[in-house]
Amino acid sequence: MEQKEGFLLINKPAGITSHDVVDKLRKIIGIKKIGHAGTLDPFATGLLLMAIGRGATKRISEFVGLPKTYRATFVLGETTETLDTEKEVVQDPNWNNLVISDDHINEAITGMIGPSKQIPPMYSAIKKGGKKLYELAREGKEIVRDARPITIHRFQLLQPAKRFKERIELEVELSVSSGTYVRAIARDLAEKLGTTGYTSVLHRTAIDQYSIDRAINLQELTSDNWHLGLFEPQN
Repeated sequence: MEQKEGFLLINKPAGITSHDVVDKLRKIIGIKKIGHAGTLDPFATGLLLMAIGRGATKRISEFVGLPKTYRATFVLGETTETLDTEKEVVQDPNWNNLVISDDHINEAITGMIGPSKQIPPMYSAIKKGGKKLYELAREGKEIVRDARPITIHRFQLLQPAKRFKERIELEVELSVSSGTYVRAIARDLAEKLGTTGYTSVLHRTAIDQYSIDRAINLQELTSDNWHLGLFEPQN
């Protein structure tokens, strides 16, 4: 029987890693050669572009560097060690002394659009001295990270800021270059506004022209239907 190969668009649920998706697909499909173009954090949901089979995995490098689009909730006035929901929330002790207007927020967002440099979070898979940064972070270590060039192509509020006594929540949509950490964008936006911040919700909606609208929910895949979503990208 001829083995089916190609690409799948998968909607990743929260709570699992991108590699967990690879493992689950291997069990469903029965093919070992599976890869993905662009990691999603465990707390994040949304689009993964999966390469199925030897021929497809050889092409992954064509897609890893594509720009990505996300919808996210940024929280101002609070933060966590991981800059997401994986660790305990810590309140900014100076929050009650701050005045952050809508104009301040809009100006800061507009000022971040375009090329810049970003310091990666300690909780990331970047390697330093042979160890991943998140491994060092779990050991209680924080090291100096080199700023890396990124581009924020688009960054906008989807609705007016939601204001609470202890925080502000921003529903945003942004398109960024490959290798950009959205969690770090929330951190840096908050810093521009004189406070702390983190990302409480992160959902990838597109990888370049490939949209979440075409994606298949991971939990709906079976050994009988997985191949129905296969396609060959047209570059």
